[in-house]
Amino acid sequence: MTDNRNTILAVILSGLVLIAWQYFYNVPQMEKQRAQQQAQAEFQKTTPQPTASATPGSTPQAGGAAQPSTPGASQQAQPVVARETAIAASPRVKIDTPRIAGSISLKGGRIDDIALVQFRETVDPKSPPIILYSPSGTAEPYYAEFGWVAATGVTAKMPDAQTVWQQDGSGSLTPTTPVVLKWDNGDGLTFRRTIAVDDHYLFTIKDEVSNVGNAPVTLYPFALISRHGAPQVSGYYILHEGLIGYLGDQGLQEYAYKKIDEAKKVDFKVTNGWLGITDKYWASALLPDTNAQLQARFSSNPSGNLHTYQTDYLLDPVTVAIGGTATANARLFAGAKEAGVVGVFPFAGLGGYNKELGLNHFDLMIDWGWFYFITKPMFLGLDFFYRFFGNFGISILLVTVIVKLLFFPLANKSYASMAKMKSIQPQLQALKERYPDDKVKQQQEMMEIYRKEKINPVAGCLPVVIQIPVFFSLYKVLFVTIEMRHAKFYGWIHDLSAPDPTNLFNLFGLIPFDPTTIPVFGHYLALGIWPIIMGITMWFQMKLNPTPPDPTQQIIFNWMPLIFTFMLAGFPAGLVIYWAWNNLLSVIQQSYIMRRNGVKVELFDNLKATFAKKAT
Repeated sequence: MTDNRNTILAVILSGLVLIAWQYFYNVPQMEKQRAQQQAQAEFQKTTPQPTASATPGSTPQAGGAAQPSTPGASQQAQPVVARETAIAASPRVKIDTPRIAGSISLKGGRIDDIALVQFRETVDPKSPPIILYSPSGTAEPYYAEFGWVAATGVTAKMPDAQTVWQQDGSGSLTPTTPVVLKWDNGDGLTFRRTIAVDDHYLFTIKDEVSNVGNAPVTLYPFALISRHGAPQVSGYYILHEGLIGYLGDQGLQEYAYKKIDEAKKVDFKVTNGWLGITDKYWASALLPDTNAQLQARFSSNPSGNLHTYQTDYLLDPVTVAIGGTATANARLFAGAKEAGVVGVFPFAGLGGYNKELGLNHFDLMIDWGWFYFITKPMFLGLDFFYRFFGNFGISILLVTVIVKLLFFPLANKSYASMAKMKSIQPQLQALKERYPDDKVKQQQEMMEIYRKEKINPVAGCLPVVIQIPVFFSLYKVLFVTIEMRHAKFYGWIHDLSAPDPTNLFNLFGLIPFDPTTIPVFGHYLALGIWPIIMGITMWFQMKLNPTPPDPTQQIIFNWMPLIFTFMLAGFPAGLVIYWAWNNLLSVIQQSYIMRRNGVKVELFDNLKATFAKKAT
């Protein structure tokens, strides 16, 4: 049964190897092809100027109105211009907050220029800030738009993407100074838009329309987020990037760019919902009133060589009487998916917008995955210690210790069983010598020994099995949470969410070239200092156990530390640090339990024997 235990361990580890092969070979190859296609598309790209307009149809009834749409193919393409050129081409109102820099275009009244100043493209603090929104006409248009759609039969002129609004007063949009935009259609309707912003990422928009004409007017409030062209995505199935929303009773709805291209349009009629577009770390979402009845939509429209992706909603119609005024409220989230801002744990001070605005599961904007019940507490633990020590690397070490303590009773039984297994090895060997050709008799006698000594032969697998969900939950936290992005450790680790930047094959920077750029097998040459440390600790842990009697299993277990060293080299540095630290704690824990059970710890003897064999 010792053979069985080792076989089970080998199967588990081999499964991890196959998963890693998928992540770090097949997926990168697909990403490389996708990047080439993206580059080709960007070279040929032209960008249309979509506007919000009503879809022709019969006279709409309440809740059945036509929605704002992007004509797309009916519009003429325009050449791509630099982002700075597009911004300078129209009058603007500056946005100035602690986290956001940008502007609102008076042409169209769009929020189409947002940079997240607290986040940089690289670990260099002098690198450019992250650009979230860009105007139409640029290489990657991305913006939010609000307004009104006229009911069928209404001939009054409505503001659109070409309308130039006037600012009431002057000054920038700041958390303490909202801005007011006005536009008169010259036919009795005056539109007034008040835009406010908080000190994080929430815009509040109040649209008013006054009617001094000679007839009532029926209008539909709308809001939309539009993105031209699919951005480059990570490509991992454990992370959703694309259109997203929590739409009332229909729950969480996620449409990747390819999926919505196939569906073209998906309509929802909901109450208490939100919807938007999410990237790995950034997102843009419409947050209507929780009691508003929405006709929401996800759509993908052909736009030249690319597609225009849009999430939008239409509210119930309002009739503006002669001399009357109608009002519509909207909210826009445009920023980083910080756990404390989005709203993850209300009891931990991370309630954010989800709690403050009474939103419907806005915390799911962060993709915690199917095992959220492990992933979220893992993040909470890391964040808790980060608040004390200011270093997520230290948090990882401390959380690993806590996990070890939580599972100590189970691990204690496992290691104790392994220690007993080691103590009866002479008896098992004697059985093989006594019944060399009778495997059935061997098994019967072995089971009798296990029963007599109260040994569970598969208990040794538990430490590995327990480690797997913890490993993947930590991987998920490192991969999806922005708090881990560019999080520093000590020494050369400046980003725990990225692989170790050092490399054995260029002598850790002494030779000025990147081995990973070598064709065909370069991606196998990413081997930094921490993966090497991890491999050594795993080798120590392997040597703590007796050598498997089967030659094939000996080969597997001898090569497994080296395989894992190369396999984990491309994983986030924080995960490799966790694995190395966990291995070290396991060696200490197992050695202690073995001594307590009267079994000799043969780690150093096994290491000595290994080198002695090589010397011979």
